[in-house]
Amino acid sequence: MRKIALGLMATAAVLALPQTASAHRQWLLPTATTLSGDDPWVDVDAAVSNDLFYPDHFPLQLAQVKVTQPDGSEGKLEHGITGRHRSTFDVHLTQEGTWRIGTASSNIMGSFKVDGVEKRVGRRPGPPAGAFGPNGGPAGGAPAGMPPRGEGRPEGQPPAGGFGGPNGGPNGGPAMETVSIDAIPANATDIKLTESISRNDIFVTRGKPTTNLFTPTGKGLEFVPVTHPDDLVAGQPAKFRFLIDGKPAAGLKLEIIPGGKRYRDAEDGFTATTDAQGVATINWKGAGMYWFTTSASDKNPSDKRATDRRMSYTATVEVQAL
Repeated sequence: MRKIALGLMATAAVLALPQTASAHRQWLLPTATTLSGDDPWVDVDAAVSNDLFYPDHFPLQLAQVKVTQPDGSEGKLEHGITGRHRSTFDVHLTQEGTWRIGTASSNIMGSFKVDGVEKRVGRRPGPPAGAFGPNGGPAGGAPAGMPPRGEGRPEGQPPAGGFGGPNGGPNGGPAMETVSIDAIPANATDIKLTESISRNDIFVTRGKPTTNLFTPTGKGLEFVPVTHPDDLVAGQPAKFRFLIDGKPAAGLKLEIIPGGKRYRDAEDGFTATTDAQGVATINWKGAGMYWFTTSASDKNPSDKRATDRRMSYTATVEVQAL
C-alpha cells in the first residue's frame, strides 16, 4: 500500500508541473555549423515538435526553406525528403564564409464585415489575426518560431486550436470566406488587419566566418549579432543585437532553450533581455545546440491598411566546448 501511495503522490506531482514544455516549436538542426575541407556539405533536419530537435509532430515544408550564400546570392537545397515527422535536406557549401538557411514569411491577416457578414483576410480560417494562442506563438496561435497559417504548414494541418468543427468554421459552423487584402470592398466595415512577419534561421560557416549577411535593412525585427553565431563557446558570454526598423530594440526578451530536453526532467530554458542598445548578453549553460526566439509588436505595419504589426525571430545556434 505504501508503494501505491507513493506512486499516486508522484503522479500527482507530475500532473501539477507547468505544461509549457508541451508547446510545439519550429526548428532547423544542422549536422554542424562550422566546416572546412575541399568539398564540405551540411545536412539539415527541419520539423515542428514538442521536444526540441526530436521530430514527433510534423515536418517543415521544404518549399518554405531558402538558402543564402555568403555573397548574398541564392543557394540551393539538395536531396530534400519530407517524411511523416520531419524533412531533411543537404546544402553544398561551395563558397567560403557564412551561409544563412531558413524560412521567412510576411502576411497581412485579419477580418472585416460586409453587410454584417464577417470575412477573413489570409490563407486559412481560424482565430483573428494577431491572436496569441495557447502555444505562445504569434499569428493566431501558431507554435513559437513557426510562420503564420498557410506559411510552411503541411496541407490539411489545422491551425493551433483547430478549425472548431467538421465544417471548418468556429464552433462547428460553416467556414468563413477568406479573401486577399486587395479584395476588401469599399463598403467594408470593422476592418481589423495585422501584419505578421517571422524568420527562423540557422547559420553555417565554411572556413572563416563572414558578416555581410547580417547587414541590417532597416525593416522590421532584425538579428545583427555582436558575437558571430558560428563563434560561440561555452563559458564565454555571447552578445546578440536586435533592431526594429534599424533602431535598437530595447527590452526584448529572448527565450533560450538547450537541446536534449527529451533526456531531462525539466526544459532548462532561460531568458535574456536586450539593453538600451538592443544587445542581449547570453551566458550559455554548456556546449551543445540551443534554440532561441524573441518577438515584438507595434503599430507600424509596412502596409497602411493594417493597424498592427507582430514580428518574431527564431534561430538555432551551436555552442562549442571550451
